[in-house]
Amino acid sequence: MEFVSIRIITSDVARLVEFYERATGVRATWATEVFAELKTAGATLAIAGTSTVPLFAPGSARPAANHSVITEFLVDDVDRVHQNLTGFVTDFVNEPTTMPWGNRSLLFRDPDGNLINFFTPVTPAAIEKFTR
Repeated sequence: MEFVSIRIITSDVARLVEFYERATGVRATWATEVFAELKTAGATLAIAGTSTVPLFAPGSARPAANHSVITEFLVDDVDRVHQNLTGFVTDFVNEPTTMPWGNRSLLFRDPDGNLINFFTPVTPAAIEKFTR
């Protein structure tokens, strides 16, 4: 098995795609007007409209209702990224903070309220863990 993608259901696909394109610097590939993907080296972030939910099971997902998942992106320099996002991101949860497990993390919310963590490994163990 291989983990390849996470999907966010939203009531405004264009708005969320534009946000993630700007925040990550990754251009989306649009399959339809209600489904787009931002592909990175490690995984894909899929963004889909509410009209896609009944294709799986009616009522199985609701937009802007996530309170348990944090989508994480590995970045080269989280402090620089924080500076670049200031003025664009409207809901920072924390400033860049070094976590006990060795990553320097920046937590913020997308326009739907989903939590995003941009992080940079800073301790030798964390750097080794993410060396590709």
